[in-house]
Amino acid sequence: MILRSSPRRLAAWLAIVWLGCSACADAAELLVSAAASLTNAFKDIGSAFEQTETDTKVIFNFAASGPLLAQIERGAPVDVFATADQDTMNQAAAKGLIQPDTRSDFAANQLVLVTPAGSKLGIHRIQDLTQAEVKRIAIGNPATVPVGRYTRQALARLNLLESLQARFVNADSVRQVVDYVARGEVDAGFVFLTDALVAKDKLSQVANADLQPDQPIRYPIAVVASSKQPALAIRFIRFVTGPEGRRILNAYGFTFPE
Repeated sequence: MILRSSPRRLAAWLAIVWLGCSACADAAELLVSAAASLTNAFKDIGSAFEQTETDTKVIFNFAASGPLLAQIERGAPVDVFATADQDTMNQAAAKGLIQPDTRSDFAANQLVLVTPAGSKLGIHRIQDLTQAEVKRIAIGNPATVPVGRYTRQALARLNLLESLQARFVNADSVRQVVDYVARGEVDAGFVFLTDALVAKDKLSQVANADLQPDQPIRYPIAVVASSKQPALAIRFIRFVTGPEGRRILNAYGFTFPE
């Protein structure tokens, strides 16, 4: 059976469709490449930002900081870059890939040791990792993942790096470390505190007051030099560093640089 619509109803329907498509076409897209540990907080920040910029769609690309930098260097159309370490952002600045006057540190984090929930290995402190029963320890690949570099620095300070490195299982991001530990594929792993909190039902956090890397864990953010939306990118950064952005970050366990 063919349903027939009156000319007036059809015209109204077409007008609605046209207006909807027009709105989609006019919406500005902001591409943000951000460290994997920012995933949950930035998704909420993006939604909140879109409420203030109603004609904007924020698109996120989450991964380890190193691969994100490589993508930008190869010409990925990124507007905002946020990393989990200073070294990666320093490389971006040295290569002229960011607008240096837009760079700022917006969050801080901590390095923690986690084990699978219900682990029977009795890992209660960092030094317990030297037990013969501990076979596999997940860390971020230090070549590309900031949490891996922080981990090696902290273990070196404790004179444990040499004795443990044969047990390391490299992961492509801090979230992959979380997955390895949560699934029980490794005996322990080093992640950021914020990642441990996101997966707290699947992980046990080990007391680690002595687990300090050489550098404080600070997150920088900047506008990418090739951004097609630099003004919008600056507004996004201001939102991240403003009251609402800080409230959301803090809700996920981030603290702020002193």
